[in-house]
Amino acid sequence: IIVPYHHNFTFEQQQQSIMKFTIFTSLLGSAAAFAPQSTGRVSTAVNSDELNGWVPNESEFAWGLPGSIAPIEEFDPLGFAKDTPLQNMLQWREAEVQHGRVSMLAVLGMLVVEEPIEYHPLFEAYNKDIGPAIRHLDEVDAQSPFFLVGLALLIGSLEYNRALVGFASPEGSFSFQQLKEDHYPGDIGFDPLGLKPDDPVEFATIQTKELQNGRLAMLGAAGIMAQELVNGEEIFVNLGLATDSFDPSSVPIQF
Repeated sequence: IIVPYHHNFTFEQQQQSIMKFTIFTSLLGSAAAFAPQSTGRVSTAVNSDELNGWVPNESEFAWGLPGSIAPIEEFDPLGFAKDTPLQNMLQWREAEVQHGRVSMLAVLGMLVVEEPIEYHPLFEAYNKDIGPAIRHLDEVDAQSPFFLVGLALLIGSLEYNRALVGFASPEGSFSFQQLKEDHYPGDIGFDPLGLKPDDPVEFATIQTKELQNGRLAMLGAAGIMAQELVNGEEIFVNLGLATDSFDPSSVPIQF
């Protein structure tokens, strides 16, 4: 969705916004987050090489990993999965799962904090429109710079824990971002609600659902951020589902 630009963006601000978005999309693509996978073969037999019921099979698409649904099974127009070594395929799936999870949270967060819902844990959003979600961290930084330091430490600690769980130690024959042999991509042992099924077939099904929702969320998050960078309006305002009551002069940053 692209609509005409306004809200008094200067040419320099437009260029900076375009640059930021270009960097974002480059990083998103470099993680191979959209590399498609298959529904996969699962087995109920006990096997030391199995991970959540999955057995690597070189003859199957994407080594038999879950992730593909009708009507476009084995969708891979750019050939990411063709003749790809197992370790690379696992790394790509790890990146895809994690990016998908972050994107699902991001889309939900952006929709909740903007008009017309406007629930925000850091602002008194109930009494005024605080603008597009893409600039909220800028507003936080303007008021409390140390918050971003704490946020960075929190994210770093979560990533450090994920590295300890899933990534191999840099010893002996080691490649960059090499996963442990007993690590299933995306399975970091965090399941407080007990949603992970024990049955391999059910696990493959719920993994495919997570992947498909994550892929959609990655596209959705990128689209929302791109649209809000273009004209500085909240996404529901762009869709005509909410009234634009945002006053840029009411916040401590320049829009």
